[in-house]
Amino acid sequence: NKEITGLSHMTSLVIQALKTLGKKNVTPEVIQTLSTKLSLSEKQTCLKEATESTDWVYDTIRQIERKLSMTRIDGRKQDELRPVEIIPNINKFAEGSCLIRCGNTHVLCTASVEDRPPRHVPEGEGWVTAEYSMLPRANRERSRRDISKLKLNGRSAEIQRLIGRALRSVVDMKKLGPWNITIDCDVLQGDGGTRTASITGGFVSMMLAFRKMMEAGQLAEYPISGYVAAVSAGIVDDVPLLDLCYEEDSAAMVDLNCVMDDQGRLIEIQGTGEERPFTLDEQRQLVELCEKGIRRLQAVQKEILGV
Repeated sequence: NKEITGLSHMTSLVIQALKTLGKKNVTPEVIQTLSTKLSLSEKQTCLKEATESTDWVYDTIRQIERKLSMTRIDGRKQDELRPVEIIPNINKFAEGSCLIRCGNTHVLCTASVEDRPPRHVPEGEGWVTAEYSMLPRANRERSRRDISKLKLNGRSAEIQRLIGRALRSVVDMKKLGPWNITIDCDVLQGDGGTRTASITGGFVSMMLAFRKMMEAGQLAEYPISGYVAAVSAGIVDDVPLLDLCYEEDSAAMVDLNCVMDDQGRLIEIQGTGEERPFTLDEQRQLVELCEKGIRRLQAVQKEILGV
């Protein structure tokens, strides 16, 4: 075979394996497996030696080389969350509150209870809503407060609707009764994933409020069907990554936010091809990464809530 004449033993094996499989059968899982099996030096040698190979073979080897040679900015593995900490009862006045820290993203979440549900809510039932904002210096440069612009920032409006939808998905409004729960999510420091951290922390603050309501005799039981948490994932340099920090999010080809309950059921997916379209298989990989991360986040939630 002229294509492998004079090549190292490992490069020859990789090329032969790819040709045996055929272009259509070289899936992301195959690329991931080969990336795991090969050392960094072997991948670099393969890439150097395979320049005369068929175009698709060379492109595949290039993907293999990039798969694990990319080191995350904070040294995490591809499927690893940033350090997570949830501090409950951070606000003495709110019925429920917590500070959630996901790496360098810090969000203060409070839950306020009022006996005035919105007019559209059927009599005797309750409602859960959310508000979201970022402090002016939560980012690298100061941003103007929404009040100074006399209107809510479009991004903030979209995010707070997402938070409200996510939390309402597990609340039985009839069991909640005639109460309105407002979840306020204020980003103290943003380093990527503020909306997903807000959902995860917002759920904890809501549960703490429900606990106080039960202690006060306002609820007979927790009006929920499950736990809710959220996390982001994305594709950076063709590599799927879990829980993107700001630098990764800014460079992402594909960005996806995922909300799930503790039964592994999807509540919402927001996926965007920032620099290129993405395949259904890539979407599946990202959702599977998110599922792993969300299981870990829900374990932290249950630990904090004593479940």
